[in-house]
Amino acid sequence: MRWEAQRIDAGQPALLSLSGFIRSVRTPEFAGVTFHEVRAKSVLNRVPAASSMPFGWTVNPYRGCAHACTYCFARNSHTYLDLDAGADFDTQVIVKINAAEVLAKQVRGPKWTREHVAMGTNTDPYQRAEGRYQLMPGIIRALADSGTPLSILTKGTVLARDIPLLAEAATQIPVGLGVSLALLDRDLQRSLEPGTPSPQARLDLVRRLADAGLPCGVFVAPVLPWLTDGTERLDELLGQIAAAGASGVTVLALHLRPGAREWFLRWLAREHPDRVAGYRRIYGRGSYADKRYRTWLAERMAPLLRRHGLDRRGRTLTGVPGDEGAVWPEGSLPEGAPIAPPVDQEQLTLL
Repeated sequence: MRWEAQRIDAGQPALLSLSGFIRSVRTPEFAGVTFHEVRAKSVLNRVPAASSMPFGWTVNPYRGCAHACTYCFARNSHTYLDLDAGADFDTQVIVKINAAEVLAKQVRGPKWTREHVAMGTNTDPYQRAEGRYQLMPGIIRALADSGTPLSILTKGTVLARDIPLLAEAATQIPVGLGVSLALLDRDLQRSLEPGTPSPQARLDLVRRLADAGLPCGVFVAPVLPWLTDGTERLDELLGQIAAAGASGVTVLALHLRPGAREWFLRWLAREHPDRVAGYRRIYGRGSYADKRYRTWLAERMAPLLRRHGLDRRGRTLTGVPGDEGAVWPEGSLPEGAPIAPPVDQEQLTLL
C-alpha cells in the first residue's frame, strides 16, 4: 500500500515484540497518528463464556482508534500492549493488514459452525483509516460467503462505501447494523469525540442504510449528565434519528471503565470543571452511573421515544459492549441469527 509522503518507522520498542509485526507508518493525511501493521495468525476472537453478549465471536481488524472518543470503554485494552489508555489509544493504531485473508481461511474450516460474528465491539472497524486499508470489504465477503451472520457497530461514515456490499450480503445471511450517535451539538462533539464524523454525517449514514433496505439501530450513547441529558436536546436528537429511518434506538448513560474513567475525567476537569463534583457523586468509584440517575434517565426518555415512534424493541437481548445489562436496539443484531450457547473452546489470540 502506497500512501503519499508516507514515512516508515522502525516501530516503538513496546510493539516490536508483537507477533507478526511488519512496520510502523506515518502519513500527513493522519497527522499525529502512527499505524503499526501486523500480520495476524487469527482474527476470530471467542467471547468469554461468562459474558452476557448475544454473540459468540468478534473480529477487530484494528486496535486503538483515531476517533479519540474521551469516554471509549475499550481504552484500557491498549495497556495490554504496554501502551497507555489515553493519547496512545488515539494515536497508536494496530492494523491487521491480512485480516480478510485469515478470516476467510478460518470460516472455511470444518469446525466453524457459522455463529454470529460481531464487529465494532472493541474499536471501530470503520474508523477513518479503513478508507486507506480497506479491510472490511474482504471481511464482509468472507463471512457472507461462508453463511455466517454478522453485525457491525460504528460511528464511521466510511461504512457508506460498503452499502452495496452489505445489501448483497443481506441476501445471503442475516445482517445487523448499528450507528452510535450521542448528540447534535457540533462544538461539544468536536471536543468530546474529535476524530468522529459529524452528527449530521452519521444521520445521513442511517438514512442511506434505510434507503438501501438495511436495518439500522441507533445507540444514543453515551448520555452525559448535565451536558446532553436535557429534554429539549434529547427530543431534537430523537426526532432527527426517527426522520432518518432508524429501525430502533437504545439510550445508554455514560459508562466509565478503568482507563476511560481517568481520561474522561481529565477532559471534564479541563472543559467543564464546574461539573466534576457532580460526576463524582453520580459515579463514585464505580463504572456505572448511580441507579437513581439511570432510573431518572429512563423515565425522561420513555415519553420521548414514544413520541417519535422509537419505543419498539424487537428481540430484547442484553449485553451491549460497555454496558452488559443494556438492550440492543432493533436492527443492530442480525434478525433470525441463532444465539449460540457458550462452548468450551480454546481462546483465540487477538493478534
